[in-house]
Amino acid sequence: MARTVATTTTVDRAGLLEFLRPRHHVILMTPRADGTWQGSPVTAGVDAEGRIVVATYPERAKARNAARHGKASVVVLSDDFGGPWVQVDGDAELLTLPDAVEPLVDYFRSISGEHPDWDAYRRAMTDQGKALIRITPARWSPIATGGFPARLA
Repeated sequence: MARTVATTTTVDRAGLLEFLRPRHHVILMTPRADGTWQGSPVTAGVDAEGRIVVATYPERAKARNAARHGKASVVVLSDDFGGPWVQVDGDAELLTLPDAVEPLVDYFRSISGEHPDWDAYRRAMTDQGKALIRITPARWSPIATGGFPARLA
């Protein structure tokens, strides 16, 4: 049986965004107050400006950490766990209500497309007190796949 060889593909920003847009399974890492990292599995999208966006609540650890440190890292996974993935590091910001409402609309669109009732969605986001983390990619790894080193193939 042939072994799968691990790969890495270096991409520019446009290639990164092309890779990210259809992938929504993400591990979000934010620095805690003591400098260690807190991880959260989240659903993420990419907004029109090429920022990674994550809906949350302002009292969550990830939101507090992102607001405090202004930094975050994400590992973006493929739907197939063994598929390609990438790590992206960047500057993070936390948007809270009322400033978060329209960016939350954009977040929904980037993942699910059009909502049947945008007014109801806006009300729900406001009623739930939602917030949005935006991460501007500053650096990223090559897009990688797992497998054996080429020397073992």
